[in-house]
Amino acid sequence: MKKWIIVVIVVGLFGWALYDFVSKEDPKELEAEVGIEKGDMAPDFELETVDGEKVKLSDYRGEKVLLNFWATWCPPCRAEMPDMQKFHEEYGDGVILAVNLRETETSSSNVENFLDEYGITFQVLSDKNTVVANVYKAQALPTSYLIDSEGIIHNIAIGPLNYEAMVQEFDKMN
Repeated sequence: MKKWIIVVIVVGLFGWALYDFVSKEDPKELEAEVGIEKGDMAPDFELETVDGEKVKLSDYRGEKVLLNFWATWCPPCRAEMPDMQKFHEEYGDGVILAVNLRETETSSSNVENFLDEYGITFQVLSDKNTVVANVYKAQALPTSYLIDSEGIIHNIAIGPLNYEAMVQEFDKMN
């Protein structure tokens, strides 16, 4: 009889331990890790627009974001801008945050002149000391991060994106 009680207790404890192990959800597994790889939570940052308004990436949680690192002296960046403007005007299901690497520009007037010349109306942010570009390891320009409405990086594009690629990438996201 004593053996039987011990067996029942051991089996019960084992079953309870197994149930407890399987049913527990690890919060770390539920939340994406902050990083700059696909599947990571995009690192938050705060920069100023060219008009001096402070903007955080987290301000756009709930919306799809195209985070683009660029400079006026970069020919592929210049080639990409008309498609980005078209996407901004026509697609409507996302936000463009174009981060200008201000430290690499010869003067701040270059940026304003560029925006006027190309008729840019989407958000242009100024990364004065390339701090954010360094966090995102944007060494080649342009570099774009496609971030879903939950802040998760879905794709990273090095080089210019055309309108069709932007639409295709945004359609893949939640």
